[in-house]
Amino acid sequence: MEAVAKLKSCSMSAQKMRLVIDNIRGKNVNDALNILRFSKREAAIWLDKLLRSAIANWEVRTGADAADHDLYVKTAFSDAAAMMKRFQPAPQGRAHRIRKRTNHVTLVVENKKQLAETAAE
Repeated sequence: MEAVAKLKSCSMSAQKMRLVIDNIRGKNVNDALNILRFSKREAAIWLDKLLRSAIANWEVRTGADAADHDLYVKTAFSDAAAMMKRFQPAPQGRAHRIRKRTNHVTLVVENKKQLAETAAE
């Protein structure tokens, strides 16, 4: 059983977000939370909340406790979203374009232990 959590229009470039996402993809949920807790990047704060949301979604969907079923980050990716375009004054009457990038993050967690096996025990 898997659960999905999505973060839409996060005000950070997708490239900066991917640097942190690559560290947690495929990891156990507890290991991923520890990696995010001790990371110095701003993206780690957003991903920590998103991972906790995915775990809560899994618990609501299955009705089981996440600690007993060995959850891991199955899929995690970041896509570019809408870009705000602004202008910065430049010398000699010119203007430079500033692109304020945003991204969409999708995080999927899945259990390694089967739900049916634990219910039968």
